[in-house]
Amino acid sequence: MTTGNASRADVNRRRILDVALAELLRDPDASMDQIARAAGVVRRTVYGHFQNREALVGALTDEAVETVAAAHAAGREGVEDPAESLARSTLAIWEIADRYRLLVALAQRSVTMQGIRDRLAPVREACAEILRRGLEQGVFESPLPPRALAYVHEQSLFALMDAVNDGLLAAEEAGRSAAVTMLTAAGVPASRATELVAKLSD
Repeated sequence: MTTGNASRADVNRRRILDVALAELLRDPDASMDQIARAAGVVRRTVYGHFQNREALVGALTDEAVETVAAAHAAGREGVEDPAESLARSTLAIWEIADRYRLLVALAQRSVTMQGIRDRLAPVREACAEILRRGLEQGVFESPLPPRALAYVHEQSLFALMDAVNDGLLAAEEAGRSAAVTMLTAAGVPASRATELVAKLSD
C-alpha cells in the first residue's frame, strides 16, 4: 500500500511539473490555482508537493539544468578537437534550450540569476575544461583564463536566449548563431567558426 501511495505521489508530482512548465511558458504569471486546474488536481495537492510558486519554479529550473548538463555532456563525448567539442556541446544545448528559454527568464525573478548560475556550475566547469585544452593547444586564443572565459560563454548564451524571447533572433537560427558566437568568443576566426558549425549542422 505504501509503495502504491508513493508511486501515485510521484505520478502526481511528475504531472504537476509537466503541466506547470507548459502553463508557465504560456502565461508566465500563471498562479498555483491555474496550474492545479490544468493538472486536474486540487490546489492542496500542488501545495503538498511544492510549498509555493517559487519552489515549483525552482524544481522546474533544477530539471532544466539537469537536461542542459546531459546535453552538454552528450555533445562533447568522444570529441578530441576542442573547437568541435565546443561547437557540438553548444548545438546540443540549443536543441533543448528552446523549451526552457522562457523558463530561464521566469526563473530569474524567483530563483534569481545567482541561483541559476550556482546550479550551472558543473556545466560551466566542463566548458572551462574544453576552453583550457583549446587555449593550451593554440586552437583558441583569448586574454581571459579558461574559467573566466567560461563565464563569458555562459552569459552570452543567456543573452542569446533573451534575444530570441524579445524577437530579435529567430529561434531556428539561434543554435547555429550561438555555436558560432561561442567559437569566435574563444578566438576562432569567424570564417572557420561558421564553416565548422555549418558542417556539424548538416
